[in-house]
Amino acid sequence: MDAITPQAPRATEKPRSRKRILVPLAGLLVAAAVTAGSGADFISNSVNSANAFNAGTLTQSNSKAGNAIFNVSNLKPGDVVNGKVTITNTGSLASNMKLTEDAVNNFVTKSNLTLVITQTGSQTPVWSGTFGALTTSGPIDLGTFAAGEAREYTFSVTLAQAATNAEQGKTATATYTWNGTQTAATTYDQ
Repeated sequence: MDAITPQAPRATEKPRSRKRILVPLAGLLVAAAVTAGSGADFISNSVNSANAFNAGTLTQSNSKAGNAIFNVSNLKPGDVVNGKVTITNTGSLASNMKLTEDAVNNFVTKSNLTLVITQTGSQTPVWSGTFGALTTSGPIDLGTFAAGEAREYTFSVTLAQAATNAEQGKTATATYTWNGTQTAATTYDQ
């Protein structure tokens, strides 16, 4: 028979507690959370403030706005009537300026009444022809007026020396309109 040998008493084993497993596991979870939320991504930023734009203005002044440039009665053959007007670009933008006429010439021989429009300082007329013909020929291109630029124009109307008695008591009237439009649009690369 075999004899039973007594075994040496074993050191007391404590059952593994849950705390021993949960504490290291909790530590790993905290370390993972700190790493993920620690700002491991590189970040950079900059600011461009005060970005703005202002629309320009397109306005004009007329030294005789609402009034006649010339108005004379009792013309006789050979008389010349001169009237002056100054047009100023009062806006902040350059303006392409045009002049149109809306006229009625009641003279029997229409060419007996002529109109010459000249810009002060120039010998070349911007218009020369029969009074009223500008109405049908279309607007006169006066070019580009820079912001703040003023130009003076002289309107000279002549009743021909050769006008006959048939022209007595005849009338002619006109309205002049100055139209400014913006110049071509611009692209600004900044």
